[in-house]
Amino acid sequence: MTAAMPAVSVVIPVYNEQDVLPALFDRLYPVLDAIGERYEVIFVNDGSRDRSPQLLAAQYRLRPDVTRVVLFNGNFGQHMAIMAGFEQVRGAIAVTLDADLQNPPEEIPRLVAAIRAGHDYVGTIRKQREDSAFRRIASKAMNRLRESITRIQMTDQGCMLRAYDRALVDTLNACHEVNTFIPALAYTFAASPTEIEVAHEERFAGESKYSLYKLIRLNFDLVTGFSIVPLQWFSLIGTLLSLGAGALFVLLMVRRFVLGAEVEGVFTLFALQFFLIGIVLFGIGLMGEYVGRIQQEVRNRPRYRIAAVLEGPVAAASTLAPAAAAAEPIGVPR
Repeated sequence: MTAAMPAVSVVIPVYNEQDVLPALFDRLYPVLDAIGERYEVIFVNDGSRDRSPQLLAAQYRLRPDVTRVVLFNGNFGQHMAIMAGFEQVRGAIAVTLDADLQNPPEEIPRLVAAIRAGHDYVGTIRKQREDSAFRRIASKAMNRLRESITRIQMTDQGCMLRAYDRALVDTLNACHEVNTFIPALAYTFAASPTEIEVAHEERFAGESKYSLYKLIRLNFDLVTGFSIVPLQWFSLIGTLLSLGAGALFVLLMVRRFVLGAEVEGVFTLFALQFFLIGIVLFGIGLMGEYVGRIQQEVRNRPRYRIAAVLEGPVAAASTLAPAAAAAEPIGVPR
């Protein structure tokens, strides 16, 4: 790392956050200026349909010495936006932060300090979460399910305020998975992970971009991307059901010869049959999830497409002074 390279890179995915961005700018840059080290902020616009791209471009013109903007030409998802930001990272430490201000930027120095203390991956735990009761309960349930299936120890998988050292970022960049969950992927490669508690605030404006369907899909990516335990479970269930069906057949044959023909249990048999059919269909659907992800990987299509990158030369002067007379923005087509 040369003297011109930043020490800290902050990666922020942005999707329809025009009402939040001005407040984010007002809080983020003073925090990073106060660190006293060279830094960069990489915004990744994930196909926003509001004025977010214009606000990001204006912020780049205001602080081109420390600001870079990656513009997607479509909506590819939060985790793909973070991966695109990681490919642009030049700092020794990378911090990911959501744009909605639920995770305060003021927590960033604590994450940087934890990396400097010898950890290569710093996860976070939201204390006094300002989410709905449904979101908190659902999050705890999915955390327990994920931990039992994947053996990945993350207390709070939903918090994207995390820090990574440069070697871990380079490792993540070497992965080209179409569907992934970045905190879990980083955990599998981390040599010295840790977690710290961070503050959590109500959303500054707008609404969550994660609907119930998207949350379910995200957890499918997490489970199927990091474990084959569900398939093993269904293999075990299939074996037990086969043994049970064989035992039931023997029992019915014995009753047939001992007690004669019976019709009283026909509806019980129908109910049992429908139950087994439901399990089989669920198992087929689960296998389809794995097969579908294999197909996506085999096709080897680009995970996202970058329309342009707004960036300027790395300044030689200290970033503590605002660069009011810096160059105009440069659009670099990709």
